[in-house]
Amino acid sequence: MDNEPLLAKITAGRIRAATYARMSTESQKYSIDNQISCISAYALRRQIEIVHSYVDKGRSGLTISKRDGLRELLSDVQSERADYNCILVYDISRWGRFQDVDESAYYEFICRRAGINVHYCADEFENDGSLSSTILKSVKRVAAADYSRQLSKKVFAGQCNIVSLGYWRGGPPGLGLRRQVLLPSGKPGPVLNYRQYKSFKGDRIILIPGPPDEIKIVRRIFRDFAHGRKTRTEIANDLNAEGILNASGRPWQMQTIDNMLRNEKYIGHNIYNRKSAKLFSRVVENPRDMWIRRDHAFKPIVPEKLFARAQFALTELEHGRTLTNQELLDRLKALLKKKGKLNREIIAAAPNLPNVEAFIRRFGSLMKTYELVGFEPDPRYHFTRNLANINAVIIPTAHAVLSGLADDGLSGQFLEELNLVMFNNGVNLVISVAWSVANGSDGRPNRRWEVRKVKYKKSHLTLVVRMEDGNEAIKDYFLMPSRKVPLTKDDKKLRVSARRFDDFRCARFGDVLRELRARLIVSDVFETGRRDSLMRGR
Repeated sequence: MDNEPLLAKITAGRIRAATYARMSTESQKYSIDNQISCISAYALRRQIEIVHSYVDKGRSGLTISKRDGLRELLSDVQSERADYNCILVYDISRWGRFQDVDESAYYEFICRRAGINVHYCADEFENDGSLSSTILKSVKRVAAADYSRQLSKKVFAGQCNIVSLGYWRGGPPGLGLRRQVLLPSGKPGPVLNYRQYKSFKGDRIILIPGPPDEIKIVRRIFRDFAHGRKTRTEIANDLNAEGILNASGRPWQMQTIDNMLRNEKYIGHNIYNRKSAKLFSRVVENPRDMWIRRDHAFKPIVPEKLFARAQFALTELEHGRTLTNQELLDRLKALLKKKGKLNREIIAAAPNLPNVEAFIRRFGSLMKTYELVGFEPDPRYHFTRNLANINAVIIPTAHAVLSGLADDGLSGQFLEELNLVMFNNGVNLVISVAWSVANGSDGRPNRRWEVRKVKYKKSHLTLVVRMEDGNEAIKDYFLMPSRKVPLTKDDKKLRVSARRFDDFRCARFGDVLRELRARLIVSDVFETGRRDSLMRGR
């Protein structure tokens, strides 16, 4: 509304006034134009000349903070810059809905002390300092404050209802998520981009998974924190170094990472009222029983086990320490009692335990950790012990081979890391151990022998040492061309039996030396083509 014609008429009055108008997000009756119209009519009736105007648009009346118009008015009054002798306001609620009514009275007192009275144009009393006006003014100030309290309660109840129904309450969705409109008919509507808003008040909003590249970044953040044991600052620095921005298009900060790691929306849960700051009061952390939640409201983009592991890591940080050795072992014992066994996969899936590497760092090895909680895994998983047992067979065998052939003019060296004997004529021999493994069937043991891994597959010859049933003594040997060993990329184990490799079996170590002499000590062994042909068989 254009109020210039009306204001132009107010020029001849002897009383000079300033106007103050405020509008937040309330009904149209409190629009700036409507307030100015009412104030102008009031001034015209009383022959008051309006010489200055102060306005606060879109500002709450609960506090003077950010109300630049009112603060400028009070500053002009206190500094004696004001060229007017009264202030015109639509009503007491526009002056403010301060929760402490004394605050509202104090700001009016500042003006009155400077000789400037405040007029409430739409209220039905004269603000003349009389007993009746003082009482009515106090009542209206209390009513204005109570209106905000009641409105806050209604808004809060409405928000709680929206969340309990599984709808998104509002605010940015965050990286990896998008807001989608649900029309009143229940049908999906458009997907909203950043800073886009729904068109109609009756529409509802849900969260849906965002672009795959964003989801990948979100999962990476959770993995780096939960399993990679990176700090929140390190994660933020890594993302910034790669030029990856957060959901609002800004560089990452530690707090942004922390907020993401704690937010259950990434596992599909809709949570409200974790914190509250009613009517611009101090922000407080609410206990969990005050939270309003709807689990599984949206499609998750982070696995629940990964999210739980991240919460465990955050809890450790909040306590300012890691779990003690005994606390770790107690939790692992509880897991063993629940599951009946332990392995890497079971430990990794437990939400209240750190990753397996933490146990290895703390106790030296996973087997040592198992020993401390009283768990005895299958013998095949005693990797350190098994490696020592393998070396106890292979190393003496290799040296016996070199010693046994030395008198025949053959020399060489043993590469322990490859279990490989390299002869001076260019022929290589790899040595492996076949362990006796019992597989019970109907109460009767079914014995087999397994070579878990041949370290060097490009050798010319392979010597397999087969152990007795108890794996305490050597049973026999198999010496074969390496190309005869049926290992492929998919074969993790080699099963050895006399029936399968009978042509290559040597009952005693002396037989192994005799076979090696027959294959190695020939006049043209250094001829490359001849050497390969000699390795094909007896």
